[in-house]
Amino acid sequence: MQDLPASLQLGLIGDNIAASRSPLLHKIAGEQNGMDVSYLRLVPREMEQDFDGVFQYAKDNGYRGINVTYPYKEYVTKFLQVDDPLVRGIGAVNTVIFGEGTPKGHNTDYSGFMSAYRNVRGDRAPGAVLMIGTGGVGRAIAFGLVGLGCTELRLVDRDAAKAEALAADVRKTAPEVKVICGSNAEALADGAQGIVNCTPVGMVGYDGTPLAEWAMAGAAWAFDAVYTPPNTQFLTDAKANGLDIISGWELFFFQGVHAWKFFCGAPLDEAALRAELMTERTY
Repeated sequence: MQDLPASLQLGLIGDNIAASRSPLLHKIAGEQNGMDVSYLRLVPREMEQDFDGVFQYAKDNGYRGINVTYPYKEYVTKFLQVDDPLVRGIGAVNTVIFGEGTPKGHNTDYSGFMSAYRNVRGDRAPGAVLMIGTGGVGRAIAFGLVGLGCTELRLVDRDAAKAEALAADVRKTAPEVKVICGSNAEALADGAQGIVNCTPVGMVGYDGTPLAEWAMAGAAWAFDAVYTPPNTQFLTDAKANGLDIISGWELFFFQGVHAWKFFCGAPLDEAALRAELMTERTY
């Protein structure tokens, strides 16, 4: 096994992240490997800096890497070297590695979503999917859906230009996938097999749901990118309609496992990590 550092400094840059379990996930991963891992929440507003200042702070102060979350996943790409052409196509990054030269950008939301989907639905195809929200995480999920064999992607966003830009990128990558954009989520839910929330609506501090419960009738599965709280109104409504539920917690878990590989590469006991994360332990 590779020589591991005795300690590792990591962090998370984002807004409204007080409830994030990422610090605990990476601390447990470190404990499994006899490492002292520090993983700090870096909130620009609380640090009285803009994103640029916080990013530079992490780069200059011994951080091995950072995760990046809402609303900075697209913005951060301008600071990074992104080697994976698929991640360049996604146009959003959630994992950054510091070292010599330009920081490297990766996207584990994409791979994490595919693992989360397969963990719940196996090899069943997603079918036609309504996706609400086309920001940083939405872009990653869209490409994940393409990778899973999605046949039709229906995009809804308050920013129509953002949805159209994602649609163009998906069409370029996967011309076989039918992509349409619209403003009425309830109308576009009709006949969809999958319903996906990639907005912050439903997370702590953003109460509500992006889709009326009645519009979920007839769908087969639902995914919510929100994981704090794990049982959002969106998923509660989906369960009431008999849909297979893919929690944002599953995405959180797998994107974290995949990010750890970039941060450190040390092995993980995923079952033990999952079990401990589900306890009331705090960090």
